[in-house]
Amino acid sequence: MSSSCGTRRKVRQQQLSCSLVPSDPETQAETQDLFNKVKTFMKPVDEEWRIPDPNVALKHPAENHRHLQELKASLNAVKNQLSDKNIQVWHQHTNSTNRAGKVIAAVRSAANAEICTQAWCKFYEILGTFDLLPEEALQNGELNSVHLCEAPGAFITALNHYMKTNESTRYCDWGWVANTLNPYHEANGGSTTIVDDRLIANTLPWWFFGSDNTGNIMLQKHLLDLQVFVSNMQRVDVVTADGSFDCQENPDEQEALVASLHYCEAAAALLLLSPGGSFVLKMFTLYEHSSICLLYLLNCCFRSVSVFKPATSKAGNSEVYVVCLNYETKEEVRPLLSKLIRNYGPNLADREALFPSSVIPETFLKQHEELCSYFHTLQVGTIGENLWLFEGMSTERRQRLDHIRDCVVHEYLQRFQVSFLPRSRWISRNTVSPACCSVPAGRPLGQKKQTGSFNERRELQNLSWRERIGRSCQAALIQSHCTEDRGLGCVLEGPRSSCYVDSWYVVTGAALPAVRNSPFCDSALLNHLNEALQDAAVDWTLVTPCRSCRAACTASILSEAGGLEGSKEKRQCLVFDSRAAWAAAAESQADDLVLTFSEEPSFPQRGCILLHDGEPLYQQQLLGCVLLALQTLSAGDALLLRVFSALTRVTAATVFCLHACFRSISFRCPPPSGGVGALLMCVGFCPEAAAPMLPVLSDVQSSIQQLIGGGEGDMGENRTHAGDRQVLQFVPMEELLKGGLTEFLWTMNSEITQQKLHLLLQEAAY
Repeated sequence: MSSSCGTRRKVRQQQLSCSLVPSDPETQAETQDLFNKVKTFMKPVDEEWRIPDPNVALKHPAENHRHLQELKASLNAVKNQLSDKNIQVWHQHTNSTNRAGKVIAAVRSAANAEICTQAWCKFYEILGTFDLLPEEALQNGELNSVHLCEAPGAFITALNHYMKTNESTRYCDWGWVANTLNPYHEANGGSTTIVDDRLIANTLPWWFFGSDNTGNIMLQKHLLDLQVFVSNMQRVDVVTADGSFDCQENPDEQEALVASLHYCEAAAALLLLSPGGSFVLKMFTLYEHSSICLLYLLNCCFRSVSVFKPATSKAGNSEVYVVCLNYETKEEVRPLLSKLIRNYGPNLADREALFPSSVIPETFLKQHEELCSYFHTLQVGTIGENLWLFEGMSTERRQRLDHIRDCVVHEYLQRFQVSFLPRSRWISRNTVSPACCSVPAGRPLGQKKQTGSFNERRELQNLSWRERIGRSCQAALIQSHCTEDRGLGCVLEGPRSSCYVDSWYVVTGAALPAVRNSPFCDSALLNHLNEALQDAAVDWTLVTPCRSCRAACTASILSEAGGLEGSKEKRQCLVFDSRAAWAAAAESQADDLVLTFSEEPSFPQRGCILLHDGEPLYQQQLLGCVLLALQTLSAGDALLLRVFSALTRVTAATVFCLHACFRSISFRCPPPSGGVGALLMCVGFCPEAAAPMLPVLSDVQSSIQQLIGGGEGDMGENRTHAGDRQVLQFVPMEELLKGGLTEFLWTMNSEITQQKLHLLLQEAAY
């Protein structure tokens, strides 16, 4: 079967080669020009560009360069014509006019590429255009690469594809390490974190997230820790840095907003790279003094520096890649690098200029201005063409554009010799059930989608949280009243058979200031809730229940908890909830269950409300409840446990442990006792599954207690002082993401979050 598929693929590629060769000189020239958008700095023969004296670095104010600022104003004036365009409609239009718009689909079909995204195609193009892989490394048969700001991992998979399908690299041993903002860290979120974990979930040991587990490469300690992390590599041959922020709400200042990130990425590369190594840095417009200084420094450190706009990078955006080859001055740059590291951080480019203009040669400035003018002309021309075509496109124009797009596909496949790679040679070789396959269909793989026009989004920012919810796509769900069957039918079947308790380990990190992100909840709902909580300063113990919402019926819950077939003996049901809510139902179930009540975990304190279930005191109490249950229940018994939410890895892991110890888990939201959260219904206890977990959970609870310190009195606003740490994880993410746990938690947390927003809206209405 694989042989016939391969034959058909070769036939398709041959047909493509024969039919799509550009037939006219104009089309051929346009296709070739698309792949040649590059400017390489030419160092003067009679004047050596030298690294400036470190004593002048970071001491002088930044300066504006008149011609470059004129280019910036000109570009922004053109981009401002897009402010009234619906971004989704505009993107659909520019996708249809993008000359390289068909390349991704063609590469997926012809090459079977892993994580074949636009980033994959861009980096493969860079690999095919420049001698990025040092010849010395290839001759020695060992190549090592470090990838900064890499999520979701397309540069890594593109390099893997290139290494395994090219004759010169096929037998070279390749090692890699990657860094990115940790998509599982609850304090990461918003416009900076990419949650697409398709590669990360299956290759976690290769990812560096630092001692605080955030993955923030802009922290000095992380940079130095990363140097230690890669110290087992004999040499570092390639560093890539593909970082950026979502600047769609302030596009005019994109370059300035990301300048400090670019400085940190460059400093990391200069620290990590071995002599002869290569560096690829994504940048944007190069008009600011910070960009001039950075590019000058790179030209002083590398034998060759080029600014490249890949054909597969959308021509209307400002993105370019700085490709630096043959790192040759590691010792010479060390004094300046030491100063950069001392000042390293998220404001590295915001304080003072890296260099004063007086130390930057005119020969460099002239070349820099020329390349800025070149890329400015290309971008302005593309935006202008797209605006013109947006008004209407003739059939003849569409046909010619489609022909060019087909020719670009042909040129890409031929120029870069894109070959088929079997799935067995992907980095994520687990083709049957990779960890990330358990992610619910509703979970987004990437940045949040922008909607409306820029002007409409800016207007939305000025609305109150209530008005924003009213305009959101979740409005109907949030405004609808709860019914008794919320959660009915969402069941996690157990006990889970594959639990590798011996491989579990505790991960600690800086204390969470807030839970802004969770792989176990809809991010849009969580963002709405956090916005509402910041405004409302809620104490959940005082929130009035909604009179129109219907809580789950206690009698039906107890009937379900006691309804295991084939059991004639009375079973215990341990209830962590208010006794009053269960009194009437308990009497009617006396023949089936023996109810035992215990104190439920307390609500997170008011000062920690944005932590949700991430408050350490709450987590400690929740673990205490679970430990008590696992120690006292007998085979077949049931557990009813009220939870505030399960957004964090610690609370999710706690539910995971219950999943491993009970025949089934379901939930009801809101809980019968009223208030907020959900009631976990755990039925059919299995003592033999619980036994190995008891010492682990006890150790986790002790770790939390030690980090809390003085106990409850130290919680609240003062708990996040410098140096504070908390337990962030104790079950590996690889286990949490497998099976049905993620989908179960996603559903439950979304229901809880909707309920909380519903109550906040009700409070606001009174």
